[in-house]
Amino acid sequence: MSIEKKKAYWKENLKYLAILLSVWFLVSYVFGILLVDQLNVIKFGGFKLGFWFAQQGAMYVFVILIFIYVKLMNKLDKKYGYDE
Repeated sequence: MSIEKKKAYWKENLKYLAILLSVWFLVSYVFGILLVDQLNVIKFGGFKLGFWFAQQGAMYVFVILIFIYVKLMNKLDKKYGYDE
């Protein structure tokens, strides 16, 4: 495999990582800490939304992001010929 393909692979991989980590940061830090008071006005499943994000939402989103990352990486591996 050529150096250009390897660089393109890692560039795309880092783009996916940046996007997914940004989503996780948004959900866990911004929603769970910075905007908790504003989100607590909304109820979700009987709990205040800010509390829910801080206690459970961030974990659920993290697990979902793991599955999204696996799906994206499988697609990327096939695209660049790294699949088995």
